[in-house]
Amino acid sequence: MIKIESDLCKGCDLCIESCPKHVYIKSSNENKKGVYLPCPVNEVECNKCHLCELMCPDQAITVEDFDDEEIKKDNNGDNRSDKEDLEE
Repeated sequence: MIKIESDLCKGCDLCIESCPKHVYIKSSNENKKGVYLPCPVNEVECNKCHLCELMCPDQAITVEDFDDEEIKKDNNGDNRSDKEDLEE
């Protein structure tokens, strides 16, 4: 599961640019700083390399171990908890 701390994100897009599996897109949701947040829309393709975590200068991203089948079954391929975080 990918978690994004929206209050920490400064919208640098390093996570989007560094992801080898193109898991992220820039969303239309803004945080309190007025920046557009990354959104993991292709989380099933994530290979858990943690490159997005390493590249994030604000440590706003956490990649937890997860089961791909569990994501598909529980969330229909998208991560609802992250989308809820983005709407805050």
